Amino acid sequence: MRTTRALAVSAAAVAAVGLAAPAATAWNEPSNIVAMPSVIAQGGQLTVTVDGDACQYQGSAVSSPVFRTTSLRRVSGNTSTATVTIDRNARAGTYDIAVRCGGDRAFTRSRAFTVIGGVRGGLGGSSSPRATPTDMAIGGGLVGAALLGGGAFWVRRRSERRT
Repeated sequence: MRTTRALAVSAAAVAAVGLAAPAATAWNEPSNIVAMPSVIAQGGQLTVTVDGDACQYQGSAVSSPVFRTTSLRRVSGNTSTATVTIDRNARAGTYDIAVRCGGDRAFTRSRAFTVIGGVRGGLGGSSSPRATPTDMAIGGGLVGAALLGGGAFWVRRRSERRT
Protein backbone atom coordinates (compact mmCIF):
# COMPACT_ATOMS: atom_id res chain seq x y z
CA MET A 1 0.00 0.00 0.00
CA ARG A 2 2.87 2.32 0.75
CA THR A 3 4.42 1.59 -2.61
CA THR A 4 1.17 2.26 -4.42
CA ARG A 5 0.73 5.58 -2.63
CA ALA A 6 4.34 6.64 -3.39
CA LEU A 7 3.90 5.61 -7.01
CA ALA A 8 0.67 7.65 -7.27
CA VAL A 9 2.33 10.74 -5.76
CA SER A 10 5.31 10.37 -8.11
CA ALA A 11 3.04 10.01 -11.12
CA ALA A 12 1.09 13.11 -10.09
CA ALA A 13 4.32 15.10 -9.67
CA VAL A 14 5.64 14.02 -13.06
CA ALA A 15 2.32 14.87 -14.70
CA ALA A 16 2.28 18.31 -13.09
CA VAL A 17 5.84 19.06 -14.26
CA GLY A 18 5.09 17.63 -17.71
CA LEU A 19 2.01 19.79 -18.15
CA ALA A 20 3.72 22.92 -16.82
CA ALA A 21 6.78 22.64 -19.09
CA PRO A 22 5.02 23.57 -22.37
CA ALA A 23 3.39 26.55 -20.66
CA ALA A 24 6.75 27.70 -19.35
CA THR A 25 8.39 27.47 -22.78
CA ALA A 26 5.51 29.40 -24.38
CA TRP A 27 6.55 32.49 -22.41
CA ASN A 28 10.01 32.71 -23.97
CA GLU A 29 8.68 34.94 -26.75
CA PRO A 30 9.41 37.65 -27.44
CA SER A 31 12.97 36.59 -26.80
CA ASN A 32 14.87 39.80 -27.51
CA ILE A 33 14.16 43.54 -27.62
CA VAL A 34 16.72 45.93 -29.13
CA ALA A 35 16.40 49.74 -29.23
CA MET A 36 18.58 51.62 -31.71
CA PRO A 37 20.09 54.07 -31.00
CA SER A 38 20.42 53.29 -27.33
CA VAL A 39 20.97 56.98 -26.51
CA ILE A 40 18.56 59.43 -28.15
CA ALA A 41 17.57 63.08 -27.89
CA GLN A 42 14.08 64.35 -27.18
CA GLY A 43 11.98 64.25 -30.36
CA GLY A 44 14.29 61.72 -32.05
CA GLN A 45 13.26 58.52 -33.83
CA LEU A 46 13.94 55.18 -32.20
CA THR A 47 13.79 51.81 -33.95
CA VAL A 48 12.65 48.92 -31.76
CA THR A 49 13.38 45.39 -33.02
CA VAL A 50 11.73 42.36 -31.43
CA ASP A 51 12.50 38.66 -32.00
CA GLY A 52 9.78 36.04 -31.62
CA ASP A 53 7.14 34.27 -33.70
CA ALA A 54 4.38 35.47 -31.38
CA CYS A 55 5.10 39.08 -32.41
CA GLN A 56 4.07 38.34 -36.02
CA TYR A 57 0.37 38.38 -35.04
CA GLN A 58 -2.00 41.29 -35.51
CA GLY A 59 -2.18 43.52 -32.44
CA SER A 60 1.46 43.10 -31.39
CA ALA A 61 2.82 46.44 -30.16
CA VAL A 62 5.59 48.22 -28.26
CA SER A 63 5.10 50.90 -25.61
CA SER A 64 7.04 53.08 -23.21
CA PRO A 65 6.31 56.08 -21.00
CA VAL A 66 8.02 58.43 -23.50
CA PHE A 67 6.43 57.33 -26.78
CA ARG A 68 3.00 56.26 -28.04
CA THR A 69 2.05 52.60 -28.30
CA THR A 70 3.06 51.54 -31.80
CA SER A 71 2.20 48.41 -33.79
CA LEU A 72 4.95 46.01 -34.79
CA ARG A 73 5.43 45.02 -38.42
CA ARG A 74 7.19 41.90 -39.67
CA VAL A 75 10.63 42.41 -41.21
CA SER A 76 12.01 38.91 -41.85
CA GLY A 77 11.95 35.47 -40.26
CA ASN A 78 10.73 35.90 -36.72
CA THR A 79 11.83 39.54 -36.44
CA SER A 80 9.43 42.48 -36.13
CA THR A 81 10.15 46.19 -35.88
CA ALA A 82 8.52 49.50 -35.04
CA THR A 83 9.78 53.06 -35.50
CA VAL A 84 8.70 55.42 -32.73
CA THR A 85 9.21 59.12 -32.00
CA ILE A 86 10.33 60.13 -28.52
CA ASP A 87 8.17 62.85 -26.94
CA ARG A 88 9.69 66.33 -27.17
CA ASN A 89 8.94 66.92 -23.49
CA ALA A 90 10.47 63.62 -22.33
CA ARG A 91 12.64 63.99 -19.25
CA ALA A 92 16.25 62.90 -19.48
CA GLY A 93 16.76 59.40 -18.08
CA THR A 94 16.67 55.68 -18.79
CA TYR A 95 13.41 54.04 -19.88
CA ASP A 96 11.92 50.55 -20.28
CA ILE A 97 10.21 49.14 -23.35
CA ALA A 98 7.19 46.85 -22.98
CA VAL A 99 6.19 44.51 -25.80
CA ARG A 100 2.83 42.75 -26.08
CA CYS A 101 2.77 39.97 -28.66
CA GLY A 102 -0.06 37.72 -29.79
CA GLY A 103 -2.58 39.42 -27.55
CA ASP A 104 -1.49 37.84 -24.26
CA ARG A 105 2.30 37.50 -24.26
CA ALA A 106 4.16 40.40 -22.69
CA PHE A 107 7.84 41.09 -22.19
CA THR A 108 9.60 44.13 -20.73
CA ARG A 109 13.19 45.14 -21.38
CA SER A 110 14.29 47.32 -18.50
CA ARG A 111 16.69 50.19 -19.16
CA ALA A 112 16.35 49.68 -22.93
CA PHE A 113 17.33 53.21 -23.96
CA THR A 114 18.39 56.59 -22.57
CA VAL A 115 16.87 59.97 -23.40
CA ILE A 116 19.18 62.97 -23.23
CA GLY A 117 17.91 66.53 -22.84
CA GLY A 118 18.92 69.75 -24.55
CA VAL A 119 22.49 70.93 -24.34
CA ARG A 120 23.27 73.57 -21.72
CA GLY A 121 26.06 75.37 -23.54
CA GLY A 122 26.39 78.49 -21.42
CA LEU A 123 26.87 81.77 -23.30
CA GLY A 124 25.74 81.17 -26.86
CA GLY A 125 24.33 77.70 -26.17
CA SER A 126 20.68 76.84 -26.30
CA SER A 127 18.38 74.21 -24.88
CA SER A 128 15.36 75.27 -26.97
CA PRO A 129 14.83 73.89 -30.47
CA ARG A 130 13.60 77.19 -31.97
CA ALA A 131 14.55 80.86 -31.97
CA THR A 132 13.08 82.80 -29.06
CA PRO A 133 11.59 86.32 -29.46
CA THR A 134 14.80 87.73 -27.96
CA ASP A 135 16.88 85.91 -30.59
CA MET A 136 14.66 87.33 -33.33
CA ALA A 137 14.96 90.90 -31.97
CA ILE A 138 18.76 90.67 -31.77
CA GLY A 139 18.97 89.25 -35.30
CA GLY A 140 16.64 91.94 -36.68
CA GLY A 141 18.68 94.66 -34.98
CA LEU A 142 21.90 93.33 -36.50
CA VAL A 143 20.36 93.19 -40.00
CA GLY A 144 19.06 96.79 -39.60
CA ALA A 145 22.48 98.02 -38.46
CA ALA A 146 24.11 96.30 -41.43
CA LEU A 147 21.67 97.99 -43.84
CA LEU A 148 22.27 101.41 -42.31
CA GLY A 149 26.05 100.96 -42.34
CA GLY A 150 26.03 99.68 -45.93
CA GLY A 151 23.82 102.57 -47.07
CA ALA A 152 26.08 105.14 -45.40
CA PHE A 153 29.16 103.56 -46.98
CA TRP A 154 27.52 103.55 -50.44
CA VAL A 155 26.42 107.24 -50.18
CA ARG A 156 29.89 108.27 -49.02
CA ARG A 157 31.65 106.39 -51.84
CA ARG A 158 29.28 107.95 -54.36
CA SER A 159 29.99 111.50 -53.14
CA GLU A 160 33.79 110.90 -53.37
CA ARG A 161 33.51 110.14 -57.08
CA ARG A 162 31.90 113.54 -57.85
CA THR A 163 34.86 115.59 -56.68
